[in-house]
Amino acid sequence: MNWRYGEREAWRFLACAPTAVLPGNPNRLIVSHVLNPYRRLTRRWQPGKSRAATTDLLATAVMSNKNSTVLVTGAAGYIGAHVTLALLDRGSRVVALDDLSHGFRELVPADAVFIQGNYGDKDALRRAFAHGPNAVVHTGASISVPESMHLPADYYWNNMARTLPLLHACLRGDVRKFVFSSSSAVYGDQGNLALSESISPAPASPYGASKAMAERVLRDIDAATTLRCVSLRYFNVAGADPAQRAGDLKSGGGGLFKTVLQCAAGTRDVVHVCGTDYPTPDGSALRDYVHVCDVADANIAALDFDGGAGEVFNVGRGAPVSVREVIAAVGHASGQTIKTIDQPRRPGDVPCSFASMTKTRRELGFTPRHTDLQSIAADALRWERRLSGMQNN
Repeated sequence: MNWRYGEREAWRFLACAPTAVLPGNPNRLIVSHVLNPYRRLTRRWQPGKSRAATTDLLATAVMSNKNSTVLVTGAAGYIGAHVTLALLDRGSRVVALDDLSHGFRELVPADAVFIQGNYGDKDALRRAFAHGPNAVVHTGASISVPESMHLPADYYWNNMARTLPLLHACLRGDVRKFVFSSSSAVYGDQGNLALSESISPAPASPYGASKAMAERVLRDIDAATTLRCVSLRYFNVAGADPAQRAGDLKSGGGGLFKTVLQCAAGTRDVVHVCGTDYPTPDGSALRDYVHVCDVADANIAALDFDGGAGEVFNVGRGAPVSVREVIAAVGHASGQTIKTIDQPRRPGDVPCSFASMTKTRRELGFTPRHTDLQSIAADALRWERRLSGMQNN
């Protein structure tokens, strides 16, 4: 039987398929994943609810198995490498896909299966999906707001258009869950308010718009297929693995935190403060910095999430800090005074951006472990100094 036959035919088939009672949930029956070869059709049924209104439980059942296989795109990048480490630490098998155009092969752990290629390339996807992933974490993207203002077509191509072949491969394969790395840039300028997921996106840059477009595609795919999709809206990611297995390897263009760290490590002379006349306490922009390991943990939580269709969640600390406060925090951690030069605002930047974490805590069950800026700065500084020592040798 073809799984595309339709809901009525699907349920007619499933009514005759073997079932199993989920532990602790005697009223919830699930068609056996092992015994049912047409497992893309498996759905949860609860007494008192129509079958058409039920949600897919198989994605969570699969991801609750720590021996699952997860494809991570952009796995040689800053965030992708930490996600890969978190997955390996919990016992998952990881297929790491990266074309190394901006990533670094040395960031991919030896325990991961590495495939060099782009997530929009059919041959690379064929090689990656030959390993049978049942979940995908899509971290690959172009990520610079200022660059996107000058190269909008490149950003729509890489962040939106190239995601479509990856989604087609997921639908053709045995993938149950798709976790997308989105961005707080989808919100745009919403004033000095904590940004909740209920706010309508109003991106101020092509980068933010490309992420918002991808989110919409994922919501539609989630509604129409059995692929469960979750979008995580990262705020400003910083820090490094406390065990120093991974960190930010970029030598330039890594954002404010990276620039300040390079000054503290002696590989850069000055930090440019872009915008000093914002309507904020010290005139510099306010941002929400979250530890990269917390971002990795949020991806794990999203893989295990059993909830509504096409959900989006903020990933931040929910605590706004200014550019000048970041500079002061790194200066305190390093024991140095960071030299700064004031510059005009950059196109596409907004005065204030910080997360409301209420929904993420309530529904995703995720709370950041690194709650203060100093710990983020300390981990990142150790990595940057180690990197600086390697570059000087």
